[in-house]
Amino acid sequence: MEHEFWHKRWANQEIGFHEGTVNQFLRDHWSLMVSNNDDGVLVPLCGKSHDMWWLNDLGHPVIGVELSDIACKDFFAESEEKATVHPGEPFNKYRHDSLELWCGDFFQLVPDDLKNVRLVYDRAALIALPPAMRKTYVEHLTAILPDGSHILLITLDYNSEEMQGPPFNVSDAEVRALFGEDYDVEQLLKQDMARDNPFAKRRGLRSGATESVFRLSKL
Repeated sequence: MEHEFWHKRWANQEIGFHEGTVNQFLRDHWSLMVSNNDDGVLVPLCGKSHDMWWLNDLGHPVIGVELSDIACKDFFAESEEKATVHPGEPFNKYRHDSLELWCGDFFQLVPDDLKNVRLVYDRAALIALPPAMRKTYVEHLTAILPDGSHILLITLDYNSEEMQGPPFNVSDAEVRALFGEDYDVEQLLKQDMARDNPFAKRRGLRSGATESVFRLSKL
């Protein structure tokens, strides 16, 4: 997917993927990820997710990576918090204490950028990417993460004939195929989304959908 696709979505406020509240799966399962609240957290393709404030409030330094400058500005404006902006290449960095939003292309991250990161929260990155890009995303994420890092991954699976992504459907089998070589893959939850769920109804998912939560530990 081209950058222009996402820039247009944010410019037109076509952001149905934005939850507006802290994700319940994050609340329920984050304690299984953490041994030290000082560990840095990477949130790829973060948008303006409230989850980042929640993680930061626990004590984690947070780096969110987001392509859209609109999303980065809205994140702080809607929280009535100020950020200092540090222009640069390949990222413009918005900083508020130990929470940073890096505005730019996720694929420009290098290992040195994440030397203090041990945790990743992926609710909306993998499922935002079409099948052709997901392997590239996982390969790049694996290349830049320190060994021993852990990922909390949330996925969505549905009948692709009933809805066109994003968010795209990602099966449990695909998660294991993508991550299984370099990570210990543990499924923490698999839960059916009711057909009368507002998201399912809005997107025409007559057969419903399944949400899964994984803990991935880099070998």
